[in-house]
Amino acid sequence: MQRVAIVGLGLIGSSIGLALRKGKLPNTEIVGYDKDHSALSKASKMGAVDKAYSRLDEVVDGAGMVILATPLLAMRELLQALGSRLQPGSVVTDTGSSKTTVLSWASELLPSGVSFVGGHPMAGRERSGPDAAEATLFEGASWFIVPGRGATSAAVSSVVRLAENVGATPCFIDAYEHDAYVAAVSHLPMVISTTLVTATGTSPGWKEMSKLAATGYRDISRLASGDPEMHKGILLTNKEPIIHWIDEFIARLHDMKRMMVEDEEALGKTLVKAWEARALWLTDRDGRKARKARKADDLGTGERFLTLMAGESLVRKGKELLGQDREEPFKERKDQPGGPPAWK
Repeated sequence: MQRVAIVGLGLIGSSIGLALRKGKLPNTEIVGYDKDHSALSKASKMGAVDKAYSRLDEVVDGAGMVILATPLLAMRELLQALGSRLQPGSVVTDTGSSKTTVLSWASELLPSGVSFVGGHPMAGRERSGPDAAEATLFEGASWFIVPGRGATSAAVSSVVRLAENVGATPCFIDAYEHDAYVAAVSHLPMVISTTLVTATGTSPGWKEMSKLAATGYRDISRLASGDPEMHKGILLTNKEPIIHWIDEFIARLHDMKRMMVEDEEALGKTLVKAWEARALWLTDRDGRKARKARKADDLGTGERFLTLMAGESLVRKGKELLGQDREEPFKERKDQPGGPPAWK
């Protein structure tokens, strides 16, 4: 019987366990460990694992695959502890949202007979812990896979099957690209959300202001409700890409401030282009609808495409504000060249 060990039974680890057990994989035992005895007990009671262990050496004993679903800052110590306990030919994977640092730790600390294959499921929610876990959490989500140096093809295939067995779509990506891109679309939004809550929540007027906070504030502040330990690990293990995108965001804020003061026309165009960019992204998420719309689109950069999304009235208003200049939604800033940032 194959043993799959999940180390860390919070939201992600418990959801993996629930999804794997729901699939009733033949000849597979799902076992789990968490240093938090409360999380361990909850995960066990909800059926996320077949057996729960309170010691790390017990849970990985005989395991063919070990899944690290802990905060990023705990992974170095875990990899170091696991090095002497893993059997030759076993596979270690993780679920962390930064990859370069974790792959470096794995290369340094795991023995040569063990394959490390980095993983990152693009799924989650603001609530944390096993209480928030669901067997369906990964269904339809992308699961990024970054093989470590020396990982065998069999090890990589086993992580691909793991992703597929929980309902996700496996995707391969370079570690550097992963960290650069996720810094923009996942980590920066968390920074913005946290900063907004910090700025407003520490205002002397927050008590009165909070009565006016509605769905807009709720939506943009949602990510600030995530696990602070997890967020700290993200910021410290993917520091340079995140700082790059913070600087870019600050520059865009200054642009917005300038336009509000001195360029009403540019302000209007910027707002329309942002609306257009998001509409295109939302529609593009539905691949079938996007392909159909793009084949029919003969109106520049997406008028008919956007009409499918938002209707004629709003598209016409946007076109009036933009004039006949149907540019791409955004162009690179002249002082901020495109392509990989300089910290590569």
